[in-house]
Amino acid sequence: MKRRDFHWEGAAETAAAIRAWTAASAPSPDVRVIEREVREGGDGAVLCMTARFDATEQAPTTLRVPAGAGAEALAGLDAGLRESLELAAANVRAVAEAQIAAAPQTIELPQGQSVTVREVPVAAAGLYAPGGRAAYPSSVLMCAIPARVAGVERIALASPPRADGKVNPLVLAAAELCGIEEIYAMGGAQAIFALAHGTETIAPVDVIAGPGNAWVREAKRAVSGTVGIDSLAGPSELMLVAGDGTNPEWAALDLCAQAEHGAEGPLVAVAVEETVLESVAAATEKAAERDGIGDAPLALVQVPDLSDAIDLANAFAPEHLELFEEDAALLAERVTTAGCVFVGRYGATAFGDYVAGSNHVLPTGGAGRFSGPLGPGVFRRRIAAVQVPAGAAAKLAPHVDALARAEGFPVHGESAMIRR
Repeated sequence: MKRRDFHWEGAAETAAAIRAWTAASAPSPDVRVIEREVREGGDGAVLCMTARFDATEQAPTTLRVPAGAGAEALAGLDAGLRESLELAAANVRAVAEAQIAAAPQTIELPQGQSVTVREVPVAAAGLYAPGGRAAYPSSVLMCAIPARVAGVERIALASPPRADGKVNPLVLAAAELCGIEEIYAMGGAQAIFALAHGTETIAPVDVIAGPGNAWVREAKRAVSGTVGIDSLAGPSELMLVAGDGTNPEWAALDLCAQAEHGAEGPLVAVAVEETVLESVAAATEKAAERDGIGDAPLALVQVPDLSDAIDLANAFAPEHLELFEEDAALLAERVTTAGCVFVGRYGATAFGDYVAGSNHVLPTGGAGRFSGPLGPGVFRRRIAAVQVPAGAAAKLAPHVDALARAEGFPVHGESAMIRR
């Protein structure tokens, strides 16, 4: 594990220094060639890349996973694992349902007109679940359940197949729990482009959501505007604020757990007391060596007081923030930018990754300053309906005419004035 101690220079300055130290040095992949091949070659291009990058032993002959594969996978799950998967799904669904607006909002305005704003779901969502060498059924739940709660009728799931050409049964089982029948064995940038632009087999979608590697992230960036996307999430990250009563072993396991996602994401330990910081650092380095974590970057920051620790968190905007303090609940109220805050020493990030009910698709790289967890809102859009009675038109038309002529659009003014 790579350790570095940062001297306190103020919240913004220290946060910037940590970001600079942990920033990925590799250039962003150029995905435009893949996009062109998918748009021009359709199914054939995606199948060719699937055989090249994923299904290296037994390439599939079709992208669409056969109907019934999800039900078969779910039926074959170990009973205990199925129970855990269903518990996670129920909790994620409960939190997602609480986020849906109850009814349209109608505003009556003084001149007599009214504006009604309502939310409607997008028609189709494309979800990406990482796969290949590993399986992430939890990501299927985190993406599919908010889409279902949002009211999306068509959900298409893409997940890279294993070397044998088949999608992992855990992914299929999670998809079955979420009622997803449209599943494609494809991954990487080509999967994102296929969902966005469509192929002979795949109808294009309206929104794409889900975590992925750098190729997936850059492909989502490329299609943003053609379709909606959830976010441009990068390597997983965790900031932990440790107090006097912090158990160093617990803190170490939490930090190392996030490092399991890869060595690129920043791990940050913050404390007022130097002895607390050193004990957490020592335990983390020991646990990393024992578990073969590798060269994950561990930043250590001693702050003057707890208020400064929260200021640092707000400046850094971590994906995950753990507060190991007695007054954690009060401190959490001051946090404004973290993707998800875990309050108190029992709130390990791992609970949020799987079963707590919160979503684990979160903003990274400081994006918590302007975005938040994946939720039903990603799959819904607002529509405004304007009703202008005759009396309101008479009152408003002169103002439209004045403003329109000032902007050089006289016909806009005539269009309003004729209704007086």
